[in-house]
Amino acid sequence: MQSIKYDHKTYKMKISLLALSFFFAVSLFAEKKDLHSALEPVPRQGGWMKRHESFNKRVSEGKVDLVLIGDSITQGWEGRGKKVWKKHYGKRNAVNLGIGGDRTQHVIWRLDNGNLKGIVPKAAVVMIGTNNAGSNKPEEIADGVAAITKQLQTKLPKTQVLLLAIFPRGANKDDGRRKVNEKANAIFKKLADGKQVHYLDIGPKFLEKDGTLTREIMPDLLHLSEKGYTIWAESIEEKIVSMMGE
Repeated sequence: MQSIKYDHKTYKMKISLLALSFFFAVSLFAEKKDLHSALEPVPRQGGWMKRHESFNKRVSEGKVDLVLIGDSITQGWEGRGKKVWKKHYGKRNAVNLGIGGDRTQHVIWRLDNGNLKGIVPKAAVVMIGTNNAGSNKPEEIADGVAAITKQLQTKLPKTQVLLLAIFPRGANKDDGRRKVNEKANAIFKKLADGKQVHYLDIGPKFLEKDGTLTREIMPDLLHLSEKGYTIWAESIEEKIVSMMGE
């Protein structure tokens, strides 16, 4: 009889362990599910990785007082925005950390893999999220921006952070992805604390009074022209001066 009791106890113990294992498995699945695509850090390959590594090389050289973080719209400072960059940021030890096609999850990965290593810039400007609009909900995009903001606060506690609202896109206010971005902006603007993190929506400055976007400002209704970069630079100049203590 003792042997039977022992086997019964062993059986109950095994059942308990199985139940506990199932509980943990479900918990891990739920946690993984909560880590949606806009939050899960992932790298890209090819030319993207080479550009990422060039950022790491540049910051390792020091003398970085201002960083601009984003996607192709930020990278475009090296193209159509080149003259405007030279005028506004040429003497400010500024570094362009924009890569075309990037979504929030790619920026999260980059910031954890060297793009900020060893630097203490006076200010960081972030404009990211429009490439998420086709695959993520506004809440998810805002989560991604929040994660990037947290990274900056943790890695660069002495740096002033300027979160820019995602720029308008599409021909008019009925554009689907513009609406997604506007909803995301309304959520992550709450990240501003008035101390280290600041929020600024310069989107209306790119638009006509009726909300339409002209090709003079954004030739493909997404990426800026030289005039568009001029609007960007002039619209944040006062804030940049304040944040950099000039």
